[in-house]
Amino acid sequence: MDFWQALDELVRQSKIVIDRPKGTVHPKYPDWIYKVDYGYLENTSSMDGDGIDVWVGTKEGKSIDAIMCIVDLMKKDSEIKILIGCFILTICTPHFALYLVQI
Repeated sequence: MDFWQALDELVRQSKIVIDRPKGTVHPKYPDWIYKVDYGYLENTSSMDGDGIDVWVGTKEGKSIDAIMCIVDLMKKDSEIKILIGCFILTICTPHFALYLVQI
């Protein structure tokens, strides 16, 4: 099983919990509005100790479209976010520097 197959399997086996629906204001940055649903995979863990983050868009099929690698200079950490059913241009904003690896 390669990386992308393993990632597909992880998402398939996990419940997606949306805790910041599309249109929600970011809790720390009130100028930033979520353009897609944002949440996590239940019963998983990421670098920050919480569930693996997911952004869920409106594209049909709900397939994994990309992985974002986020680097937070303030916290001096990094983590990944899985984009599911997203149009890449919907996600990119000037508030974040994103490195995208598209499938």
